[in-house]
Amino acid sequence: MAVHGPVVKIHPVVLASIVDSYERRNEGASRVIGTLLGTTDKHSVEVTNCFSVPHNESEDEVAVDMEFAKNMYELHKKVSPSEVIIGWYVATYAKEFKQFNLRPSKDVDRAYVSSQMGVPGKTVGVMFTPLTVKYIYYDTERIGGQTFLHL
Repeated sequence: MAVHGPVVKIHPVVLASIVDSYERRNEGASRVIGTLLGTTDKHSVEVTNCFSVPHNESEDEVAVDMEFAKNMYELHKKVSPSEVIIGWYVATYAKEFKQFNLRPSKDVDRAYVSSQMGVPGKTVGVMFTPLTVKYIYYDTERIGGQTFLHL
């Protein structure tokens, strides 16, 4: 599939953190939700860190603890002021949530940018456009990349 737009570069520590939060999820929870942190420029989005955010689910609603997310981001800015919120993630089994999923391998290959579409004053929807995903690592992350992503 031809993909246009910025390239999303993901570091191994992000994937390891997401899988760890999934493995440590509350009993009975089928997924984890979290915030992606990093930097952006005209041609790429670099995901360098993340944190999971508590949430509650019902049959027709997912309520994210926005106060927790805000506090975590404020604390994170004190340590890494150059990193900003660049997106969110959902990790679950593919059988339960087909559009987004995370497995500890090269199967983490989907990233989307959303944009509103519709007729002004009428129904407005959201269109998700796929982006290219690449795995990158600093020399100090090489072992994690080789172990976790089979780079």
